[in-house]
Amino acid sequence: MIFLVGPRQAGKTTLSLMMKKEFPGEFVYLNWDNLDHRKIILGGVSNVANMSGLDKLTSQPPTIVFDEIHKYGKWKTFLKGFFDTYKGKARIIVTGSSRLDVYKKGGDSLMGRYFSCRLHQLSLAELGRVELSEKEISEPFMSRPRDFDKLLANGGFPEPFIKNDHRFLNKWRVLRQEQLIKEDLRDLSRVQELGQIELLAEILKHQAGQLTNYSNLAGKINVSSDTIRRWIKTLQSFFYCFTIQPWFNNIPRALIKEPKTYLWDWNNVNEAGGRAENFIASHLLKAVHYWTDLGFGQYALWFLRDKEKREVDFLVSRDNRPWFLVEVKTSSKSEINKNLAYFQEKTKAQHAFQVAFDMEYVPKDCFKQTKPIIVPAQTFLTQLL
Repeated sequence: MIFLVGPRQAGKTTLSLMMKKEFPGEFVYLNWDNLDHRKIILGGVSNVANMSGLDKLTSQPPTIVFDEIHKYGKWKTFLKGFFDTYKGKARIIVTGSSRLDVYKKGGDSLMGRYFSCRLHQLSLAELGRVELSEKEISEPFMSRPRDFDKLLANGGFPEPFIKNDHRFLNKWRVLRQEQLIKEDLRDLSRVQELGQIELLAEILKHQAGQLTNYSNLAGKINVSSDTIRRWIKTLQSFFYCFTIQPWFNNIPRALIKEPKTYLWDWNNVNEAGGRAENFIASHLLKAVHYWTDLGFGQYALWFLRDKEKREVDFLVSRDNRPWFLVEVKTSSKSEINKNLAYFQEKTKAQHAFQVAFDMEYVPKDCFKQTKPIIVPAQTFLTQLL
């Protein structure tokens, strides 16, 4: 089985339906939100098997998509029974909200029966590349005119990006926030204090990229620090935000406790510098998830900061070893951050980039550089996913 997980409106359903062209044989799509489809699922494993032709000899196995099935209280038991009964006889794709990812983390009766694939927003490289890269780092290419600016302004969710209309974007953003708070959190979590968690979500918008001080947030919302921690984890599980931890190995007097929080939708960050940093964070997170999900190795995203307040925005690790550092600047006129050289020496990272947003594309491979260097965002990002 493939578990396709990701935020609302990222394109999970569209992508799963596209598999009809990729896989020969019977194609069955069942959406829990469709009442007729729901009746079929509630009819049991054998009912779905019969309608999918699993009781017939065929040249190709059928492809079966279960969309939004996590809303069914017994979805894990159903999928476990289906997989164990018809293992190897069908291609199974399960899509839905992050709740699939939540259950993946522990107490999971489906362990060993699926691979997880995390679907992100559109990225600059994805917009210009016909096929997914079969290696970590690709050759740079010049993106289409305005793609970079559109992506930064509208976010990477397909519908507002394609529409490229400010008024539509405003309405879409409000609706998505309401669906997250008033539907997903209400229906699929045990959180009761929706008003307070909505306030937390609003505060996090204005603190994207900053250290997450749980005590300060607790004081603003009048709850305990433990509650704030739990609520942020809940918001993470529904793809509202994500946190990255400080890297501290071989870093003297390193910061080790407080993470930094970013939004999945960088468009919600209004300040230019903060949005630029969140934009890069999202692209890097997509890359490390992709590389890990495809089996290249174990990748993770971190940041660097010590008690002397030396800081670099991001560190990407490969198999638990520092690989490259990234500092984000809106202007190429900014001098190169001296902390890049300091932390590169401490971590032994292979590369150290200062990514500038106002630089024109340069057709050179950033990853052939081993010393700290200022590079265009439009070059650097096309080399990722």
